[in-house]
Amino acid sequence: MTSVQDRSVVILGSGPAGLTAALYAARANLIPLVLKGVDAGGQLMLTTEVENFPGFPDAILGPELMERMEKQAARFEAELLHQEATRVDLSSRPFGVWSGDEEWRAKTLIIATGAKAKMLGLESERRLLGHGVSTCATCDGFFFRGQELLVVGGGDSALEEALFLTRFATKVTLVHRRGQLRASKIMQDRALAHPKIEVLWDSVVEEVLGDGQVAGARITNVKTSETADVAAGGVFVAIGHTPNTALFEGQLEMQNGYIAVEEPSTRTSVEGVFASGDVVDFVYRQAITAAGMGCQAAIDAERFLEAQGH
Repeated sequence: MTSVQDRSVVILGSGPAGLTAALYAARANLIPLVLKGVDAGGQLMLTTEVENFPGFPDAILGPELMERMEKQAARFEAELLHQEATRVDLSSRPFGVWSGDEEWRAKTLIIATGAKAKMLGLESERRLLGHGVSTCATCDGFFFRGQELLVVGGGDSALEEALFLTRFATKVTLVHRRGQLRASKIMQDRALAHPKIEVLWDSVVEEVLGDGQVAGARITNVKTSETADVAAGGVFVAIGHTPNTALFEGQLEMQNGYIAVEEPSTRTSVEGVFASGDVVDFVYRQAITAAGMGCQAAIDAERFLEAQGH
């Protein structure tokens, strides 16, 4: 078993929030340790072109943006390990952080473990993710101008995605497995009244169609068992997100599965633990807002350490 290392700042996660926190903490001479996790780089690793991150007028590929962020943090001596935290103990400071049999003691902890979009679980969906299958209309809607689109889901987020996509699409078809929507009444009224939105009730997507690029979806009516192929340039899956918070259950205060923070700060219910990005944010879920929260978390951690005399 390796020896226990003491660190001023340990950061869990390496998406925009984690790497921005690493950059700021490193520039404050805190020599942060970043455990990148198994999904290093976060959700941007699944996207193609990113056109809405400031500073890249000609767009940038998601994986390239994350690679640049990582290099920038490393330049200021952030230590980045391609390991995942398997256990944490937040009962006393310094906090215990484990990755397998390796152990660190952290004076402060920044959680930036992100969230995963819930998927339909289809092989065709996985194969075409980033090639017409998307989980974020705000991120990708612009690429689908003048096309017919499908949105899968029936909650507020699905209806928000559908309404947003009407700005670009000629038609948006909402595919919902039940005969009524789960969304709030105001969202239902808005969506159902929109001339570009049509709903396929009691329906599920059996397969995403297309070879290299989405061409449509095979949809089955769960009541009649009738199946039809519906042409579409894109399929937006909007059935919710799952924050990566299993490590912290019973140790931190949560809100609907997300880590609760004392806004406008990133302080959690445990002093010295900070959280940022999609593990906290269930409203905006953008790379730029996650990066901003990562900056906040690093500054909060730095000020906390200073107040503790470290």
